[in-house]
Amino acid sequence: MRSIGDLAPGTDARTVVLVEGPSDRAALETLAARRGRDLDAEGVRVVAMGGATNIGHFLDHFGPAGRGLRLAGLYDEAEEGFFRRGLERCGFGVDLSRADLTALGFHVCVADLEDELIRAVGVAGVRAVLAAEGELRSFDLFQRQPAQRGRAVEAQLRRFLGTRSGRKSAYARLLVAALEPDRVPRSLDAVLAGV
Repeated sequence: MRSIGDLAPGTDARTVVLVEGPSDRAALETLAARRGRDLDAEGVRVVAMGGATNIGHFLDHFGPAGRGLRLAGLYDEAEEGFFRRGLERCGFGVDLSRADLTALGFHVCVADLEDELIRAVGVAGVRAVLAAEGELRSFDLFQRQPAQRGRAVEAQLRRFLGTRSGRKSAYARLLVAALEPDRVPRSLDAVLAGV
């Protein structure tokens, strides 16, 4: 992982959106571009932290005790505790609920970003994207593996997206590009609306 100095936004940054990884960043930046927004020009930087466990370090660097920038974020449901504890430790509140996190600009993906995108695009839509990328045959073979048999196709798709380095980020862009405007996952929509 790069050092936090490498990830530091420019001096013109006013807001930092903290996300767990590069696929989250790719999805947000793609959705912003689809909506005609230039986040860099707006002073918004999306920073991939290399995992939810790093939240405290990034809050210290960018938050009130560090650069004093406005903060927002996107996190997976299973990682909510890391975000809650990090925000509480940095003085954003005590016994924060999910509603409190949302009010602070931190939005949950249920269960994770890939799950939300697969549900929003739909199985047929995701299969069409896979086909356009020349990976439908690979996915069909993947579905036949013993560990995948009997699993819901949505779970198979989710697992498939994480089987090769860079695939999650590539498909985050592609699936966001394939979304119908009224099918954007609430978490992505809310983060962009708030920054």
